[in-house]
Amino acid sequence: MDVLRLALFTGAAPNVSDAFTINGQPGDLYRCSSKETAVFPVEAGETILLRIINSALNQELFYGVANHKLTVVAVDASYTKPFTTNVIMIAPGQTTDVLITADQQPARYYMAAHAYNSANAPFDNTTTTAILEYKSAPCSAKKGQPMKPIFPQLPGFNDTATATAFTAQLRSPYKAEVPMKIDESLLFTVGLGLINCTNPNSPRCQGPNGTRFAASINNVSFVLPRRNSLMQAYYQGQPGIFTTDFPPVPPIQFDYTGNVSRGLWQPVKATKLFKLRYRSKVQIVFQGTSIVTVENHPMHLHGYEFYVIGSGFGNFNPGTDPAKFNLIDPPRRNTIGSPPGGWVAIRFEADNPGNMPYLKRSSNSKLNSFNTLTLVIYSNSSKNRNLAAPLSHRHSSPLGLGHGFPS
Repeated sequence: MDVLRLALFTGAAPNVSDAFTINGQPGDLYRCSSKETAVFPVEAGETILLRIINSALNQELFYGVANHKLTVVAVDASYTKPFTTNVIMIAPGQTTDVLITADQQPARYYMAAHAYNSANAPFDNTTTTAILEYKSAPCSAKKGQPMKPIFPQLPGFNDTATATAFTAQLRSPYKAEVPMKIDESLLFTVGLGLINCTNPNSPRCQGPNGTRFAASINNVSFVLPRRNSLMQAYYQGQPGIFTTDFPPVPPIQFDYTGNVSRGLWQPVKATKLFKLRYRSKVQIVFQGTSIVTVENHPMHLHGYEFYVIGSGFGNFNPGTDPAKFNLIDPPRRNTIGSPPGGWVAIRFEADNPGNMPYLKRSSNSKLNSFNTLTLVIYSNSSKNRNLAAPLSHRHSSPLGLGHGFPS
């Protein structure tokens, strides 16, 4: 978190990590780390479940196991139609459950992960490893030392075709309960921006040419309230904390994935919320932009799951693209990425008024941190409370893929 805090303070790009990790260990390919490389012992012929979690701060990852097929059976704790693949692509905050059968010659096999980077920005190009070790694997001729593991073939760092092909295979295992009659149809542009500084020489303005990097949704860069929480302000009716005029569509229409005028690069800083009626059926299209750079934008809807009904490259076309939506068996997720230079569409029912859901948008490039849009779920019925009162206090083999940063 120190890296994130520093970036938020300076407005510059976060430091590039030193390493990726699997269950907290960088692996054999990093200096001075091979003794602690994670090892997963297996019996020949057995099938094991790997629950893979991308806990990296802001980097999508490719992951694979040498000479072994991965059968994907769930994403984000929701079952999928099983399918087999050599590699998965997983975004920050996402989880993927895979079955792997130890059906190869008894030996030692690397499982490895490295970056999928779709932005024109610096990134960590190292590879983290762990070892899938057959218990019956023979030792080398050197005094009983283990054999050198076999390495998997991972896609190139910018292999968008492989990333897209993987996500396109995700399907629900049954006919999904997708909302069909939509009450709120929203188009949210998600992207980067540059905020001009009043004092370009300030330590808080370390972005390009005396600016600060910022993330935005519909040209609004979220400002976290300092005086009170959003839920407390809403419940207690406190004025001046937020407004509910977040735009449902981009305030200015433009060629989102084309050559964007520099006049559109600076977002508005504000604490704007969007109101959704309780149990309304919602469709959101997340449209990526080419402002600063084209990239993938992981999006998380706090407190909800949603159906991913479609995606594509270029600008979303409301006249033709909905005809391609999968309304039969789309995957159910809680975190999704918009394709670089493209869009992704989701649907859900706003049925959780006790929680103030927010869209949290992060970036897989090193150019920004996070942006948030909060959705207020309200009801016109006296039988349903708008929001529960905020509490005065709160009590406070997974496979974790993560970052390692300099101390």
